[in-house]
Amino acid sequence: MTQEGDGLARIGQAPETTTHKVVKSLWIGIWLFYLSAPVTDLVSGGHGTGVRLLGGLGLLAFTSWYLVLVFRTVRLMPVRRVLVSLAVLATQATVLSLTLGREWLVLFVYVSISSGAALPGEISRWTVPGATALLTAVAFAVPGGTEYLAGLVIPALMGGFAMVGVRAMIRTTIELRQARATVAQLAANEERLRLARDLHDLLGHSLSLITLKSELAGRMLPEHPERAAQQVADIERVSRQALVDVREAVSGYRRPTLPGELAGARTALAAAGVAADLPADFEEALPEETESALAWSLREAVTNVVRHSGARRCTVTLATRQTLAGAVVELAVSDDGTGGPAVPGNGLTGLTERLEAVGGTLSAGPAGKTGFRLLARVPLGSPS
Repeated sequence: MTQEGDGLARIGQAPETTTHKVVKSLWIGIWLFYLSAPVTDLVSGGHGTGVRLLGGLGLLAFTSWYLVLVFRTVRLMPVRRVLVSLAVLATQATVLSLTLGREWLVLFVYVSISSGAALPGEISRWTVPGATALLTAVAFAVPGGTEYLAGLVIPALMGGFAMVGVRAMIRTTIELRQARATVAQLAANEERLRLARDLHDLLGHSLSLITLKSELAGRMLPEHPERAAQQVADIERVSRQALVDVREAVSGYRRPTLPGELAGARTALAAAGVAADLPADFEEALPEETESALAWSLREAVTNVVRHSGARRCTVTLATRQTLAGAVVELAVSDDGTGGPAVPGNGLTGLTERLEAVGGTLSAGPAGKTGFRLLARVPLGSPS
């Protein structure tokens, strides 16, 4: 967006609806009441025909450009051009006042108002008093002008600074609307990220288990139909649970627990033929967000062991440790598979984001000559 500091005066946008046009016209029309004095002077001021013609043309030109500036039909205008336009208006007001009389001093009120409406605040705070000072100087040079001075100085100052305030209020309102739109967009992006992360972790684990059990059922079917039927029953159970998990993830209520994920990890590793060394339970009471982040980490790590590692054994440790930075809960998942460096992907990226949200860290990489190890640490008592 173009700002006022880049050499352009943000005059604003033209009214977009009929209601806007009516409201803005009524607002401007209130100030046009002051033109009754020069109009009356043209009609009954005793001027000649030529003077009336020139005065009428001058008043028409003055009013037209004033309306252009105040009604904001120009979206962007260089500040220098606005200053030149205001200088022309001030010159017209000076010439008409000096030649036609004190009734024309009211034009300086319009110069002040248009400068407050069309210029940035850091400039209009000087041009409004400047227009008022010029009004005062011309009033002393016009016969009888001092009699009108008291009734024009206050409207010039108050009207000009009122337009400065209105301009600032409009700019603040626009910025507030833009900020709200940005916050709404960020919230939508965060929700999409959460949903994508949850679905990846949920379906990756469940579909891997379904695939493994389907393969087992296929191998068992010719010779052991009863055991194959048990695997099919497990597939149905996992499928139903995956459907429930997806619905909960979409609703925002999906919060896995460590006991549940430990049980699921045991089932998945057994189905893949991987010997599992898992803790029986974890008795430490953890904040909900901390437990959820660790549970997601365990699920993703076990899914990767089942799908990619080719391991024969998987070891999971879950314990509370004391470090120099304080107490932490540490989850480690190691296997004796093919190993290799960690490849960043949706899974590890999502886990890193989950752990960082609760002040934790994630490290993953080769464990010795073969195998792979994932280590997640979360400080105890970290804010959610």
